[in-house]
Amino acid sequence: MNLKPILISILGLSISLETLSQIPENLKSELVILQVETLEEKTILLESRHFEAPNWSREGDYLLINAAGKLEKISLDGTHLGEVFPDLISRVNNDHGLSFDGKTLVFSRNDEGLSSRIYTIPIKGGKPKLITENYPSYWHGISPDGKTLVYCAERNGEWDIWAIPTKGGKEIRLTEEPGLDDGPEYSYDGKYIYFNSHRTGRMQVYRMKADGSEQEQLTFDNLDNWFPHPSPDNNSIVYISYLEDQKGAHPFGKDVKLRLMDLNTRNIKDLTQVFYGGQGTINVHSWSPDGKWIAFVRYHR
Repeated sequence: MNLKPILISILGLSISLETLSQIPENLKSELVILQVETLEEKTILLESRHFEAPNWSREGDYLLINAAGKLEKISLDGTHLGEVFPDLISRVNNDHGLSFDGKTLVFSRNDEGLSSRIYTIPIKGGKPKLITENYPSYWHGISPDGKTLVYCAERNGEWDIWAIPTKGGKEIRLTEEPGLDDGPEYSYDGKYIYFNSHRTGRMQVYRMKADGSEQEQLTFDNLDNWFPHPSPDNNSIVYISYLEDQKGAHPFGKDVKLRLMDLNTRNIKDLTQVFYGGQGTINVHSWSPDGKWIAFVRYHR
């Protein structure tokens, strides 16, 4: 999710004036996969444009990114495989992904004049279905059984985590603490929802039971920790850390690094050195199906 107080339209994409001002004219985006055990990195794609938020396909044969309001497929050798439903999907932001069975694509779209709302579409084809009438709503997770979506939404001036049936229906509020709660994502066993929260005055990683109970803080350092992504074996999470306090924001173009927490020991290790990134680097779930690799975007000025 990205807070967008003032939206303008560029090439069909709603983007905040603040975010636009942060993107250098000569920006290059690098799509990288990282082996979490050996820390080996492979550059899949390096181009002079702005793209964001890779997902791994459930078959493991391509990566899904967003760019200029569209969703694109990129093979593991960097081949462009085309846009996803180009006649049906536009104005998407960087909150998108696939259901656990790979049959449903979920995405957040910046509807003109309304801000972000959440849609689903069968991956084999069909029409996008609006799930959240209320806005702004930024999707982040789907339950393993495919029945529930979780997302960050602003309602009555408060940013919290909400759940809604995948088929649509009544929203259920899962968090009520003051401050931004964001990035909710289910564990592969469906037991927990991982998320980040600014409730202490510094962004930290948390988890809670799937019904919103037993909310537990997991990180306690002086970094700004965002978007925890649980591994397929449920034993670890990968997340992005800003080196400096961002005051509850998740901006583009800052010093960041990726980190891994072992959920059994709570030990944390760096997966990368510090690099230029932030918004767009790893907003959504990007583990490979075998749990060996993470995909992310590194930027270059």
